[in-house]
Amino acid sequence: MSWQAPSIALPLRTRVSSMLSVDVSTEITIARPVAAVAGYAADPANAPEWYENIDSVEWRTAPPLALGSRVAFVARFLGRTLAYTYEIVELVRGERLVMRTAEGPFPMETTYTWAAAGQEATRMALRNRGRPRGVLRIAAPVVRLGVRRANRADLRRLKALLEARPA
Repeated sequence: MSWQAPSIALPLRTRVSSMLSVDVSTEITIARPVAAVAGYAADPANAPEWYENIDSVEWRTAPPLALGSRVAFVARFLGRTLAYTYEIVELVRGERLVMRTAEGPFPMETTYTWAAAGQEATRMALRNRGRPRGVLRIAAPVVRLGVRRANRADLRRLKALLEARPA
């Protein structure tokens, strides 16, 4: 019989890997139809209005949003200014939008999903996941908390904006 390394090594590696990554999902119900919520939230031009930390948005490809579109953002997060370009990697209008960036200290993927939550309401989910690099990697637990707090605030802002508009 030959000796084998204990099987605990893989779970430990998995635990360490998850501690260094960020995967945050938040949801909210907005009293507006799916088409209205998805149409507004999926338009990058609206991002500075409902995302507190996004300062500016600039199209790198011609609008409208489509698979392969690229949109540059300048944002503030944890006291730093971040500039990154998202590429749209999945788009099912009114259901799901997935965008990814490999740039900067926090390469990430952002996913929006929308589903009916009654006749005139929408359940919107916002998910950010990625692996911070450099100093942010060491601070992944703090980054995770910051992303969760920001996402909750942003979804509340989106809800307030859309529900304040005439139906």
